[in-house]
Amino acid sequence: MHYSVDVQVADELQPAVVDTDLIERAVRTTLTQQAVAQPVDVSIYVTTAAEVQQLNRDYRAKDAPTDVLSFADDGADSPFVLPPDMPRYLGDVAISWPHVVAQAAEYGHSDARELAFLTVHGVLHLLGYDHERGTEADAEMRALQDTIMTLLELPRE
Repeated sequence: MHYSVDVQVADELQPAVVDTDLIERAVRTTLTQQAVAQPVDVSIYVTTAAEVQQLNRDYRAKDAPTDVLSFADDGADSPFVLPPDMPRYLGDVAISWPHVVAQAAEYGHSDARELAFLTVHGVLHLLGYDHERGTEADAEMRALQDTIMTLLELPRE
């Protein structure tokens, strides 16, 4: 299936430490596991904690730091119908790199594993999963994340 993944890293971060290939693989694995049949485009942005907090404040009215934000594009505002071969824009995911590093240390695993987990989490939100809808939705999303992380075959470290 055709999945286009655009990964950007903020200039303030050292691009060498952010594994953009892993991010792309995590996105593709999530979309494949979820049997997304149509071509889609996804953007992932890895940035500072301050920038993610600003996005959280500006778009969710929550002036607090967070590790990952998802901005799904449901196409509702578009009056256009896409041609069958044109990818649908699924949305954007913003990941706080300082949260990746801190949470990896807190949970006792690698930065790579945490980066992949937050990418999977964000893409699942783009696909409509929402753990904040209650216990059952939370359990479903956790199970999917575990399945996808297993497919990625990253060491638990």
